[in-house]
Amino acid sequence: MNIDEIRAAATRLQGHVRRTPLLSSPFLDEVAGKRVFLKPECLQHTGSFKYRGALNAISKLRNAQRTKGIIAYSSGNHAQGIALAASQANAPSVIVMPSDAPRQKIDNTRALGAEVVLFDRETGDRDKIGAEIASDRGLTLIKPFDNADVIAGQGTIGLEIAEQAREAGVDAASVLVPCGGGGLTSGVALALEANAPGFRVHPVEPEGFDDVARSLVSGRIEQNTRRSGSICDAIITPSPGDLPFPILQKLCGPGLVVSEDDCLRAMAHAFNALKVVIEPGGAVALAAALSQADKVDGSCIIAIASGGNVDAPIFADALNRFA
Repeated sequence: MNIDEIRAAATRLQGHVRRTPLLSSPFLDEVAGKRVFLKPECLQHTGSFKYRGALNAISKLRNAQRTKGIIAYSSGNHAQGIALAASQANAPSVIVMPSDAPRQKIDNTRALGAEVVLFDRETGDRDKIGAEIASDRGLTLIKPFDNADVIAGQGTIGLEIAEQAREAGVDAASVLVPCGGGGLTSGVALALEANAPGFRVHPVEPEGFDDVARSLVSGRIEQNTRRSGSICDAIITPSPGDLPFPILQKLCGPGLVVSEDDCLRAMAHAFNALKVVIEPGGAVALAAALSQADKVDGSCIIAIASGGNVDAPIFADALNRFA
């Protein structure tokens, strides 16, 4: 992986993905005690950053691969990104999703034209299920983070952050990124290393699913003992990906870990201050910015809001408790 792949992805995606803004609010600055910017990828097509990587990966497939079809596994955001990008390429898609994924994500994935195969997150093996279906049907598997073209697509967010930060007069910042398998975090880190070397990326995870933070400390890939049981479903993965992890080791600062209450509080703050809707997993970076600003260097934090596909009861709970 290198910056040239990310720049090529940006050219490929131009005119297709939304260039999401960099938002700020004095209210958020006051809560954090530092200047805070939010990059709302919840405003991206399908409600998350995942469309970038999905479209880049599908755009690079041969026509024969698109004709046969695409398979992916996802708790919902990569699912929707693949489903939309595949539909736009006139390619059939199959998505393996956990049965406890938010209903909105399952329904939206089907509505975008994908065939959805559900499995039990606790007892099933999505890699095995996906590989078997791919082999049986001749489908091309596009993994959510262990795929160079996906990482390159996600890295275009880092290119945008570097340019938008310069426009705002920011030349040094801690960049907080919601982290599951590490595709988004590694892509952003690669882009910022080249285009904004004064920025330092930190992965952010929910309590109980801090495999990336622990892996960065131990120097080897660590596993989560749990596979479910968090409202932050979008970033619950068994472990960091093999492809992203060396990039995270080289370029990222220590990982941060936040509670579910921190996430719900951040969702309420984002709505009150910016009128932006963020899902719990997508809110972990803002949660860390607002509750743990003292743990990162500098006077400026840029937090990525990676998705906004939240079921109404959870969003209502956040507003009821913390608005």
